[in-house]
Amino acid sequence: MLQFATAGESHGQALIAWISGLPAGLRVDLEFINGELHRRQLGYGRGGRQKIEKDRAEALAGIRHGQTIGAPIALRIENRDWANWERAMAVEDREEDRQARRPLTAPRPGHADLAGAIKFNLHDARYILERASARETAARVAIGSLAKLLLREFDCEILSHVVAVGHVRLERQAGWEEIQAVCANLDSPLRCVDRETEARMKQEVDQVLRAGDSVGGIFEVVAHAAPPGLGSHRQWDAKLDGQLARAIMSIQAVKAVEIGAGVTAAGSYGSEVQDEIAYDAERRRFRRPSNRAGGLEGGITNGEDVVVRGYLKPISTLRRGLGTADLVTKESVQAAYERSDVCVVPAGGIAGEAMTALVLAGACLEKFGGDSLGETRRNFEGYMRQVEQF
Repeated sequence: MLQFATAGESHGQALIAWISGLPAGLRVDLEFINGELHRRQLGYGRGGRQKIEKDRAEALAGIRHGQTIGAPIALRIENRDWANWERAMAVEDREEDRQARRPLTAPRPGHADLAGAIKFNLHDARYILERASARETAARVAIGSLAKLLLREFDCEILSHVVAVGHVRLERQAGWEEIQAVCANLDSPLRCVDRETEARMKQEVDQVLRAGDSVGGIFEVVAHAAPPGLGSHRQWDAKLDGQLARAIMSIQAVKAVEIGAGVTAAGSYGSEVQDEIAYDAERRRFRRPSNRAGGLEGGITNGEDVVVRGYLKPISTLRRGLGTADLVTKESVQAAYERSDVCVVPAGGIAGEAMTALVLAGACLEKFGGDSLGETRRNFEGYMRQVEQF
């Protein structure tokens, strides 16, 4: 059973990522993990924090001589900005640090500040926002990279692209080769497969930047060549589409999730929505000419690409602060401003890749089992022969 967790605050010493359940013998390329962390930091509209942080993962446990050993894995990502927050976020209660604290008593609408302060009975939202910050997704991307490496052993690749920024939207389906190309181009400002649409997205970001505002959008994650038969219809919590929806919704600022053409399907007739079935005699597999279901039927992967979209609301931190009430005085004030991004849709897609990879990797291990990668691969290959002979 694949389990994972993260720890750490946005301006703390470091982020920690922990994952357990990966089979022994999986080759781990730390440069691949660091490359994924770099991808997360890219994107037009990112804030000043990205100029400070150069995220790199350090393996503390579970990886020896370049491969997993079957033990829990711990990764550490240093927060370089800690140098500017060491006294404000000190672990120990020292008299000399008390004047350096940076309490936040003007909660930001749309953020976890007020709800968290009430829940934990804290009149300083600093302790809430530090953990609620999307900085935490760096740790998820790190362990998600390990899940990606495992899925490659099953010939499955996961990438993402941007479908919409604000009012500008890509009005067509993107092909897998297009997604591969735009992901390989690290200079693409918003990772949209259509240059003209991307240029208009960039203008949208420029407009909200000048207005002191923020903008949301939609990212699409595609798991190419996901094995058929992952997940189950038997119980509500075994349905893979439900697991994916939960995973994507857990990403900061995501307020809606779509599987395949789910939103469009809701306003369509059944004859316009269902994917007809054909048999590919050459590849000895059942295929679907369309993929409106997003690769999932009845909570089970059907052999088509798994397609999931995350709908991101605009970031809650605005330079042009909204009205709020002070946690201590209860007086009306302007919301606090913490250094922030204007648009995080491309970064949201990288976090979406990581969460999709973790869910699918867990489903693969549940189905194929194995304490070592060799055992897992034998089980996978035997199952795929069964699929071909079906």
